[in-house]
Amino acid sequence: MLIKSINGKSPQIPQDCYVAENATIVGDVVFGHSCSVWFNAVIRGDVNSILIGDKVNIQDGAIVHCTYQKHSTIIGNNVSIGHNAIVHGCVIHDNVLIGMGAIVMDNCVIESNSIIAAGAVVTQNTVVASGTIYAGVPAKWVKDLNASNFQGEIERISNNYVMYSGWFKEEN
Repeated sequence: MLIKSINGKSPQIPQDCYVAENATIVGDVVFGHSCSVWFNAVIRGDVNSILIGDKVNIQDGAIVHCTYQKHSTIIGNNVSIGHNAIVHGCVIHDNVLIGMGAIVMDNCVIESNSIIAAGAVVTQNTVVASGTIYAGVPAKWVKDLNASNFQGEIERISNNYVMYSGWFKEEN
C-alpha cells in the first residue's frame, strides 16, 4: 500500500481498518473504525481534506478526491462506494450506497439512506434527498428506497465488507 504524507498532512487510519496492498492513501485523510480500502482504490487528500466515517468500504478501483480551496470530501458512517466509482468534493451522509462506476461530482450532497445506481452521474451541486434512489446520466430520482427491492441492501453490503476485510486481515 502507498500511504503518503503531503504538505505536512498524513493519513490517519485506525488499526481495525483494512487497506489492500496496492491501495493509495495520500495526505489529509482521516478514517473512522472498521473501514476497508480495496485493491487499486485511491484516496487523495492532497488539495483538501477527506473525512471518512465508521464502517465505510471503498471498493476496488474507486477514487475519492476533493477540490483545491473549494470542496473537501466528507463520507458518513455505513457507506459503500462501489467498484470504480468516483467521489469528488462532496458530502455523503450515513447509510448510502454509491453503485459501481457511479460518479458523484463537486458540491453534491447525498442524504442518508440513499442509493446512487451503478453508472449514474450525479452532476455538480445536486442534492439527493434522503430515502431515494437516483440513476442515469445525469442522475435523477427514479424511486423511493422504501418502494424498491433494495431496502436493507445498504446495511447488508456494509456488513459484508467488514466480514470480507476480516478474511484478508487473517491471511496477513
